Amino acid sequence: MRFNRWKLWTAAGILVGCMSSSALSTVEREPKAIQLFNGKDLKDWRIKIRLHEYGENYANTFRVEDGLLKVRYDGYSDFNQQYGHIGYKTPFSYYLLKVEYRFVGEQANGGEGWAWRNSGAMLHGQEPSTMLKDQDFPISIEGQMLGGDGVKPRTTSNLCTPGTNVVLKNELYTPHCLSSNSKTYDGDQWVTAEFLVLGDSIVQHILDKHIVLQYEKPQIGGVNVENYDPKEKTDGKRLEQGYIYLQSESHPIDFRKVELYDLSPYKKKKQELNRVIEKLLSKG
Repeated sequence: MRFNRWKLWTAAGILVGCMSSSALSTVEREPKAIQLFNGKDLKDWRIKIRLHEYGENYANTFRVEDGLLKVRYDGYSDFNQQYGHIGYKTPFSYYLLKVEYRFVGEQANGGEGWAWRNSGAMLHGQEPSTMLKDQDFPISIEGQMLGGDGVKPRTTSNLCTPGTNVVLKNELYTPHCLSSNSKTYDGDQWVTAEFLVLGDSIVQHILDKHIVLQYEKPQIGGVNVENYDPKEKTDGKRLEQGYIYLQSESHPIDFRKVELYDLSPYKKKKQELNRVIEKLLSKG
């Protein structure tokens, strides 16, 4: 789905009207980017790695080097399904998230085949400290990031749903993952993935100005998450907000930008919201 204003806003259920020049002059404000990753340290992030206690950065999995947030496994003898997640300290509801990433190097020993060049941005996730020691993934909506092998097509900015469901084309979608219609990004190239999240209404995955996946009404439900606290999983509850995580799933990955535009001030100002998002998505 190619990005354009009409498809974007009719899908979101937002009515776009004509605005006079005088009206536009009162809404020329634009949100400033919040740099979730400051390029220097991880002080604003909370770490949870499976089989380890909350806050333990086992084997220095998550680190900052050369201005990059890196995920590495040189301290692992065997990956052993020690899935890791690093969550930003503050939850968000209405936002545009931009993540610049690249896969590098070789997969950790013991990593599953499906996890080769596999990571993700977890959206509307549970609070990091509520994850139990043996829990594999946060209850969340995942914008899955996959790298190509130079031979076969492999889409990225897909959807996976650990402990959640979404609505797709007016029907509840319960399978664990859903492929986007993106192209394949081979090798160690930098990729910019954008995620437009409007509370519990609509979510869009965007690459190169194209909407590659769209769904609605994210909610808790289904399976595909293990060893969680039952108090954190109220099936059917709509996800209006949550925490943003980055993943470690056994393949090294670099992040050079994790940037967010908070759209919550425009939640009840539909025309202004339309204009602001269109302008943000049109940026290079």
